[in-house]
Amino acid sequence: MDGMKTWYQSKTVWGALIAVAASIAQVAGVDLAPDVQDDMADLAIALGGALGGALSIYGRISASTAIGRR
Repeated sequence: MDGMKTWYQSKTVWGALIAVAASIAQVAGVDLAPDVQDDMADLAIALGGALGGALSIYGRISASTAIGRR
């Protein structure tokens, strides 16, 4: 692997979480087709990236110290 990414940018992690959720939903009587699960994983990755970016911007704006070298 050449680079690192956060857990919420991983399709494997989101796929596994959605597979678990789909299994729980199936026990509850809801059936999710595999293509719906794929769409949910793509949406979760996009939302995770957007949330991470927004949190980074908020953190920089609300920070009390400047960025710079010592």
